[in-house]
Amino acid sequence: QVRLVESGGGLVQSGGSLRLSCRTLGVNHRIADMAWYRQAPGKERELIAKFSSGGSTDYADSVKGRFTISRDYPRNTVYLQMNSLKPEDTAVYYCHVENYQMPYWGQGTQVTVSS
Repeated sequence: QVRLVESGGGLVQSGGSLRLSCRTLGVNHRIADMAWYRQAPGKERELIAKFSSGGSTDYADSVKGRFTISRDYPRNTVYLQMNSLKPEDTAVYYCHVENYQMPYWGQGTQVTVSS
């Protein structure tokens, strides 16, 4: 059974950094596509960073150069390093996995950036 457990959210000042973690259970990291999404109040959920099974990464323009997605195979964990945070980065952040073409979501973790 697949489970995604996120952690690392919180309150940070503008310009600060946070690292989100998504620990996965039951996921085949060698083939799964993994990504981070976020959803701000009153807005749709948006894809901000993804990590394909082929090893490539891609980012939304709004976070490019500030956020980095990575993963640790032995720990079955995906990370999102967020630097130079801005108030507009405030949102609930979700880990997303497609494992054998089945989609799964984490519970979400709140990130709040104060100005």
